[in-house]
Amino acid sequence: MHAVVQAVPVPAREVPRAAKGAAIAGWIIGGLPALMLVLDGVMKLVKPEPVIKATVELGYPQTTIIGMGIAVLVSAVLYLIPGAAVLGAILLTGYLGGAVASHVRAGHEPFNIAFPVIFGVLLWLGLYLRDRRLRVLVPWRR
Repeated sequence: MHAVVQAVPVPAREVPRAAKGAAIAGWIIGGLPALMLVLDGVMKLVKPEPVIKATVELGYPQTTIIGMGIAVLVSAVLYLIPGAAVLGAILLTGYLGGAVASHVRAGHEPFNIAFPVIFGVLLWLGLYLRDRRLRVLVPWRR
C-alpha cells in the first residue's frame, strides 16, 4: 500500500533560515543569471541595433521589444527581492520558456535552445539553496 502524504504549509517564521554557506551559494548561482536578465531587460529598453536585429530575426516585430524588456526587468528585479523571489522565479520561468519556444521555432542550434533552460535551472537552484521553504515544499528523496 502507498501512504498518502499531504503537504502542510509551514509559516515562514517557523522555517529555519538556510545555512550561511547554502545561502551564499544560492545568491551566486541564482544571482548571476538574474543580473544578466536585468541587463537583458535594460538593453531591450535602450534598443541598440544588435537587440533589434536579434528580436526581428526571432520573428517578433520591433514594437514588442520594450514590452519584453519591461517584463524581464520586472521579473528579474522581483527575483532579487527575497520576499518576492518565488514570484520572480515563476515569471522568469515563463519568460525563459518563451525564449526556448522562440529559438525552436526559429530553428536555432541546440545550444541556443538549451541556454534559457540552463538559466531557469540556475535560478531555481539558487532560490532552492537560499530559501528553506522551498526545501520543505520540494524535498529531495533519498
